[in-house]
Amino acid sequence: MIRKARPHALRAVFLLAMAVFAAPPALAQCGKASWYELRGRTASGVIADPEALTAAHRTLPFGTRVTVENLANGRKVKLTIVDRGPFVRGRVIDVSRRAARDLAFLRRGITRVRVHVEGKKAPTCK
Repeated sequence: MIRKARPHALRAVFLLAMAVFAAPPALAQCGKASWYELRGRTASGVIADPEALTAAHRTLPFGTRVTVENLANGRKVKLTIVDRGPFVRGRVIDVSRRAARDLAFLRRGITRVRVHVEGKKAPTCK
């Protein structure tokens, strides 16, 4: 016996998928950043380069330009999103080794940052 899918069940699945995949990414975030050194290819297919000004973000589209500011010292750097991550709770972005060096938190490994998409209003962080 072949059962037909119920229209309301299909609609619920469709609406849930649209909510998950069509949610607009955050245009500004404050939180912790860490750095990582990847060898090989990133999630976007680009060959990873630790000396490039790149970053990993969970939701921003690949190729998005963001400005990351270290809240401890005020240093800023412009990065391009080329990978997915971070996969640690409480972190908003992973940056390349060079970006961590430019932001002056390479030795510490983690710092509080303000991340905003270029051309959008920067958030205020506490």
